[in-house]
Amino acid sequence: MKLIKYPTVVQAAEALRRPAEKNYEIREKAQKIIDAVRIDGDKALLEFALKFDRVNLNEIKVSEDEFNEVEKRIDEKLCAAIDVAYKNIYKFHAAQKSEFQEIEIDEGITCRRKSVPIEKVGLYVPGGSSPLFSTLLMLAIPAQIAGCDNIAVCSPPQKNGAVADSILYVAKRLGIKNVFKTGGAQAIAALAFGTESVPKVFKIFGPGNQWVTAAKQAVNSLGVAIDLPAGPSEVLVIADDTADARFAAADLLSQAEHGPDSQAILISTSENFILSTASEIEKLKNRLPRKEIIDKALENGAFILVKNIKEAIEISNNYAPEHLILSVNGADEAAEQVVNAGSVFLGNYSPEAAGDYASGANHTLPTSGFAKAYGGLSVKDFTKEISFQKLTPEGLNKIAKAIETMAEAEGLAAHKLAVEVRRNYD
Repeated sequence: MKLIKYPTVVQAAEALRRPAEKNYEIREKAQKIIDAVRIDGDKALLEFALKFDRVNLNEIKVSEDEFNEVEKRIDEKLCAAIDVAYKNIYKFHAAQKSEFQEIEIDEGITCRRKSVPIEKVGLYVPGGSSPLFSTLLMLAIPAQIAGCDNIAVCSPPQKNGAVADSILYVAKRLGIKNVFKTGGAQAIAALAFGTESVPKVFKIFGPGNQWVTAAKQAVNSLGVAIDLPAGPSEVLVIADDTADARFAAADLLSQAEHGPDSQAILISTSENFILSTASEIEKLKNRLPRKEIIDKALENGAFILVKNIKEAIEISNNYAPEHLILSVNGADEAAEQVVNAGSVFLGNYSPEAAGDYASGANHTLPTSGFAKAYGGLSVKDFTKEISFQKLTPEGLNKIAKAIETMAEAEGLAAHKLAVEVRRNYD
C-alpha cells in the first residue's frame, strides 16, 4: 500500500482510482457471453460451466434431492449462526415496510400510493472462491418481506458440480426452491432473458465481480431492471490517535480478502498510526489462508495522511466508499458530515464484518463511487409504488383552469380538451 501525505481532494481522487475503472475490455467480453445465453439458453450455460467452472453439468436447476441432502452435511454451529443473522436482518428490514396514507389535496381531490411487490426477482449469490451464503440472506429476506413470491437464485457450481452447501441450506431455510447452478455474466443473462431452466425475471439483485457488474449494466441497457452497481468490494477507514492499529489492520485485511480487485484505504491524522497499522497488517496477514489474494488487493490500497478529520471526510465523500469506518473521537458527530457512503460503521467496536453478517443492516451496497447516487439495498428496492388519484366534479373544477392554461402553454390541445369536455358535460 502506498503512502500519500497531505494530498488535495483532487490528488487523492487520482491516487485512489479504482482498479475496476481500467478494465473496459470486460464489458465487451461480457456482452458476448450475454449474447450466447440469449441465443442458446441452457446449452450455453452448460458450456460456460465447463469452460469457467470446470464442471460437467447435466442439469442447471438444483434438484429436490440435493436440497434434502444438504441438511445432513451442514454444521450445527453454522445453522445457529445463520439463525442469529436471520433474526437481526429480518428485524431491521421489517421496520422499513410502510403504508402510504391517502392525502386530501383539496376538497374533492385525493391522492395515494400503493406499494406493490415486484412479481419476479432474480438473486445473484457469488460462490466462487468464497461462497457468500450471507448474501442470500441479505437479498432474500427483504424480498420476502416485500411480498415477492417468485424468487430465482443463481450461484456458481463448486468443483463437485453442486451449489455450495451453505447457500443451499439458506435457500431451504427461506423456502426458496428455484436455485440454479450458474454464475458470472452467464447467470445474469439467464435471469434477464430466461432459458429452458431459468425463468426470466423483472429485476436482478446481487453483488459480484467485474464480470457480473458489467453484465448487470449491459442487461439494464436492454430493459431489465437491476438493483445497483455492486462490484468489487472496498473499505475506507478514517482513524485518529484514539483508534487501535490492530483493529484498523484487521478491517483492511477483511476487505482485501474478498478478491484481488478489492480496495482497502486508511486515512489518518497520525503518521505514527499509519505506520503502526502497516506493521500490524504484515503481522496479521501471514496468519490468513487467502494471503495471496490479500497481497494483490493491497496493491490497490493506500495510506493517506491528512491534517484533520474534516479533510479526511472530504476525501471520503469524494471517493464515496462502499464501506466507511469512522474510528475517531466523536464518531457520531463526524458521521453527520458523511454524505457519500454505502454503509457507515461508527467507533472502534463496529467492524465492517458485523455489517457483512449479523448486525442487521444490508451488506449489498453501491461500489465504484456509485454511493454518490445510490444507497444500500432495502425492502423498497423489491417494490414499486403505484399512485392513485380521484377527483370529484367539484374537485376537477377547482384545478380545471390551471390544467387548461398549462396544457395550452405546452401546445397540448387534447390535454386541455380532456378537461373541457368534463366541465361542459351536461
